[in-house]
Amino acid sequence: MKDFEIKNLIKPLLSSMRDFNDYHVKKQLESFLNNNSQIKMCYPFGEFNGSESFFDKVYKPLLNALPDLERRDMILLAGTTTEGRNWVGSMGNYMGTFIKPFLNIPPNGHLVHMRYHEFFCLEENKIVEMQIIWDIPELMMLSNSWPMSPQLGACLCTPSPMTSDGLDDHGDGKKSIALIKNMLSDMCLHPENPDPKVMNLEKYWHPQFNWYGPAGIGTCRGVSGFRNWHQIPFLRGMPNRTVDKNSDVNSNWIAETHWIGSGPYVCETGWPNMKMNLTNDGWLGIAPVNKEIMLKSLDFWRLESGLIRENWVLVDLLDVFNQVGVNVFERLNEFNKAKNLGSILILEDMDSLFINRNNTEDNKSNVSFSMNVENKDISKNDLLKKRQALPRIDCNNFPHGQIYKKI
Repeated sequence: MKDFEIKNLIKPLLSSMRDFNDYHVKKQLESFLNNNSQIKMCYPFGEFNGSESFFDKVYKPLLNALPDLERRDMILLAGTTTEGRNWVGSMGNYMGTFIKPFLNIPPNGHLVHMRYHEFFCLEENKIVEMQIIWDIPELMMLSNSWPMSPQLGACLCTPSPMTSDGLDDHGDGKKSIALIKNMLSDMCLHPENPDPKVMNLEKYWHPQFNWYGPAGIGTCRGVSGFRNWHQIPFLRGMPNRTVDKNSDVNSNWIAETHWIGSGPYVCETGWPNMKMNLTNDGWLGIAPVNKEIMLKSLDFWRLESGLIRENWVLVDLLDVFNQVGVNVFERLNEFNKAKNLGSILILEDMDSLFINRNNTEDNKSNVSFSMNVENKDISKNDLLKKRQALPRIDCNNFPHGQIYKKI
């Protein structure tokens, strides 16, 4: 099967999430998944089998928190790996107005973005495996509720490739994959050899490359930025890190990884693809615990003139914290005790959008009317155009509806 044919198989599912409609997304998931499908999600979601529980426990809470949710794919790569499996890798941002809590992250009432790296393995037009990392710490930072150490790199909405061709087909990518694997092999020569020059960064990386790391680490620019804001604290904390054997690094440990190349683009799944001992201080503010941890990382690269110009990296950092006994969500709850974890009133135009999105001919709920939290009388216009988001008067405003406390 050709690469574009593999990519076309998954497009109906991705298109249903562009302007997120829960009915269409559920139908697409039902058509692609069965009870044998393995769905591997980032922490705290874990693993699922089949579509129903996956939608209800993952997508439904996100759509509830961001009712105008949309999916923005920026890179889409497909190919048959050396193992003979058809994989699709996608990178982009989920975006929407954050008006209700998500995983107890307090809403901020503003447009937010959450990067995703999602991989799909297809057999006979079915998804047999999914590997998904969402940058949930990014949502925490945007709502000013990140309870851990500040990140060293820059915080920004991750951009699409500067060439704006991440969704195109580019042909054979074997040379690009080989370059990335050689880069990783050279990078792992240090710190066993204490001279940083053995990593040959200038041999592989463009002088103006951007490294788009996960929230908690941040984004870096050029060799200097990469080393100061990511590599030095990473290697200081875990000097014995080991990359999977499939990337040609000398190791007796074999991880489950899959590589896709398309012209200047490369992506890799890793569930996990690195292991190391956290023996020293300096990374993410985590105290040295002298414990082995495993990293799940889903990565994308874009080459330019034979050098890496852009690298998009998502690591399941919440899982890393969990492995060393740090519950980020418990800290989140403590950190945000004084914040309002309720809903933020929906604006008029968002009401209309929510109605239009959920009152389609495909909506089989047969609900005639539903209410929102807007405290006012129902107007004729509401009955005509907003039957699924009618305002209602708070009973506390009625003469005999308020609860009085006897003194």
